[in-house]
Amino acid sequence: MLPLSMPKDSIGIFLVTINQHHAVISRYQPFESGDHHQKERGLPMSYLSPAEIDVLFAAQKAFFASRATYDIPYRKHALERLKGAIIDNRELLYAALAADLGKTREVVDLAEIGEVLHEVDFALAHLDEWATPQSVPTPDLIAPSECYVVQEPYGVTYIIGPFNYPVNLTLTPLVGAIVGGNTCIVKPSETTPETSAVIEKIISETFAPEYITVVQGGRVENSHLLSLPFDFIFFTGSPNVGKVVMKAAAEHLTPVVLELGGKCPLIVLPDADLDLVVSQVMFGKFINSGQTCIAPDYLYVHSSIKEALLAKLVEQVKQALPDLDSTGKLITAQQVIRLQAILAQSQGHVLVGGLADAEKRLFSATIVDQVQWDDALMADELFGPILPVLTFDSVDTAVELVNRYHPKPLAVYVFTANKEIAIPIINHIQSGDAQVNGVMLHAFSPYLPFGGIGASGMGEYHGHYSFLAFTHKKSVRIVG
Repeated sequence: MLPLSMPKDSIGIFLVTINQHHAVISRYQPFESGDHHQKERGLPMSYLSPAEIDVLFAAQKAFFASRATYDIPYRKHALERLKGAIIDNRELLYAALAADLGKTREVVDLAEIGEVLHEVDFALAHLDEWATPQSVPTPDLIAPSECYVVQEPYGVTYIIGPFNYPVNLTLTPLVGAIVGGNTCIVKPSETTPETSAVIEKIISETFAPEYITVVQGGRVENSHLLSLPFDFIFFTGSPNVGKVVMKAAAEHLTPVVLELGGKCPLIVLPDADLDLVVSQVMFGKFINSGQTCIAPDYLYVHSSIKEALLAKLVEQVKQALPDLDSTGKLITAQQVIRLQAILAQSQGHVLVGGLADAEKRLFSATIVDQVQWDDALMADELFGPILPVLTFDSVDTAVELVNRYHPKPLAVYVFTANKEIAIPIINHIQSGDAQVNGVMLHAFSPYLPFGGIGASGMGEYHGHYSFLAFTHKKSVRIVG
């Protein structure tokens, strides 16, 4: 299989590398990467040796040099092929995401498959416009000449996918790599083995490995991949691993986009619509068992309405999420144990929830009141279905404490009937993104850049911003 419509005069340079790659990906190796999650579930995965990964990397370098990916119709055809493969494998994705994370079909349609397909359609509709060179004025100093800016592909790119939304947050960046005219090596999360296997199936049946391919694995494979001189790296995950990625990229001066996380506050003012707050907390905090980077990590509520709000919220949790498995599955038993330990150290008062089953990877929807800033629940991002509740009396003090204890979150949410009050609050809390009277859905708009600041990340993507992320602005001046 040639990479889509590969030029015939470029075929020769791939004969050896393609044959080598197809030979190595046809076999399965036992689990050897040092990560325990797949071994626990007893699933075989295809792991490549460092030498085999090097063959892949060299093949992609050679293919990019052929300039086939520069062609706009080529990129569009790749997007159409990707969309068709996702749709064809929809049922497999439903089953895999249910097994890995306990996701319902409705959640998968909204936040996994649907979001990727929406990005593909948006890119197909706008790629011609994005790829058109942008003419700029010529100052007198360099006149007469013609000046314009083109978006040039980086080259061979590397996408490291996370476990929490393994389809969306792996394949949406891939849409950016494709529209930008790059080749790409994709490493899905080793902790979602069922979904990662379907992602590999989708990509391997759609693209030739010298164009787009999947490398499965854990720390060992990722470490070797990060040692290679990629032209661009896109990582979604924790700040700690983000530092590892950035350090490795620095060895080759490779540009990166880091989509990280942090403790996102949900601030409720006295005039807020409490029913709206409850509905948004139920959606934002407990979907995917709290494993969402832009989920509200803690509820910060004005003392005058706290009791009324918590009464409504606790009642809604009891009605809508009564069972241990109501929010889905956590990614590993270790994560359940981690949350149990943090909750045990907390000085707060559990209003509802607190139950867990580590073996089944379940943790009930939990609300904890009377939490202080130095509480164990406020040390790090929880990434689970536990909602600490803090109280404030002064808006100015609330803003100051957010900035002091957990600065530059990925998102900040403010609920109030008065937008004139809300806007200064979100302006005084540096964050990746912000919403007033809503949570999380800003990440579904291809018209808005999505990304963090400081410890919550760097760079942004979605829609046109994905095209910009995966390309270099090249200035051109033509005289005569």
